[in-house]
Amino acid sequence: MNFKRIGVIGGGTMGQGISEMLAAKGLDVLLVEESPEKLDHAYNMIETSLDKQLEKWAITKAEKKLILSKVHKVTHLAELGTCDMVIETISEDLDAKKEVFKELDHVCPSNIILASNTSTLSLTEIAGSTMYPERVIGMHFIYPVSKINLVEIIRGLKTSDTTFEETKHFVEEVVDKRGIMVYESPGFVTSRIICVMINEALHVLGEGVATAEDIDNAMRVGYQFQYGPLEMADRFGLDSVLAALERMFREFGDLKYRPSFVLKKMVRAGSLGVKTGEGFFKYDKDGDRL
Repeated sequence: MNFKRIGVIGGGTMGQGISEMLAAKGLDVLLVEESPEKLDHAYNMIETSLDKQLEKWAITKAEKKLILSKVHKVTHLAELGTCDMVIETISEDLDAKKEVFKELDHVCPSNIILASNTSTLSLTEIAGSTMYPERVIGMHFIYPVSKINLVEIIRGLKTSDTTFEETKHFVEEVVDKRGIMVYESPGFVTSRIICVMINEALHVLGEGVATAEDIDNAMRVGYQFQYGPLEMADRFGLDSVLAALERMFREFGDLKYRPSFVLKKMVRAGSLGVKTGEGFFKYDKDGDRL
């Protein structure tokens, strides 16, 4: 398949990152949000991201203008019928995702791949809401999308070989990232491992073994992580980390997935990380750590 026009549903952190990355690769992106206000906010955040790159001389003004011209604001899923692929990136709510895929089934021709960026939910269950489950696949991008060159390609029970091969081609040849095939399992590979590490860091913090700053420095400096586990959690969103751990705890029943009380307390307090400006550390409106 010749991929030129990609639909992205959801303008949150991941939707913004995926849209910007695809547009930078020269693809036309139809970005969908549930309201014009949320759509404008997502578009403005993409522009802010490009402005930060411009300040660092990573791109030129002409490149910024070209990338933005490739992102088209859309408020109705019906407009995605002309896309070569659709990527769903809404919040980790199974019922909401199933509703989106059910609607896409009616507007996208049966040969169009429908992908979900879910990190913990069942692709088989999501695909079950469609008439053509063989074309549904998981494509889990990792934050920050533009900098992480890995994509987990997750096969549901009925995902066809053709869908997988075309998705792998898209990931490796079109957007130039490394694709790994994952069979469906809660948390897949990356979320399952990283969430356990974050949870253990939270236990260490809760036990008073070390400060948040020192825990992150130990892992960042000692093991060459770009971010320490607590800053990682801030950037993922503490509510998202909690939801992922709770889902894996329910699915596996293993105590290692039981969320730390520190994480629950932070989420209850509304300190969710970068999205609220404060988590274990403080951040400015552009997401830079203060």
